[in-house]
Amino acid sequence: MLKAIPLSNLGDLNGTIYDFEKSGDILPKHVHDATNIHITIVAKGKIKAYSHDWEMEADAGKILDFRIGEPHEIMALEDDTRIVNVLKTMGGTPNDIQYLEQTNG
Repeated sequence: MLKAIPLSNLGDLNGTIYDFEKSGDILPKHVHDATNIHITIVAKGKIKAYSHDWEMEADAGKILDFRIGEPHEIMALEDDTRIVNVLKTMGGTPNDIQYLEQTNG
């Protein structure tokens, strides 16, 4: 079962935390426009994100950056998986779907 927790009352930060109880739980296929495009942070567990012409797996600590207008679906590959979707509508330029490099420091 998928549980959604909206991020609100956080100033300019908006998004949703999704908890996937079981492996195989799915955030159904959806699409975003310029007003609600997001990044996805895998907080724990492992997911598979996919569209009509690509798919990728990501585990805890990975960040995925989605394109405007591209339908996508996210499936948990482990029990007790959590992702955090953060809207990126503060004037930044959306990129192609990718892992964002993490830096220490």
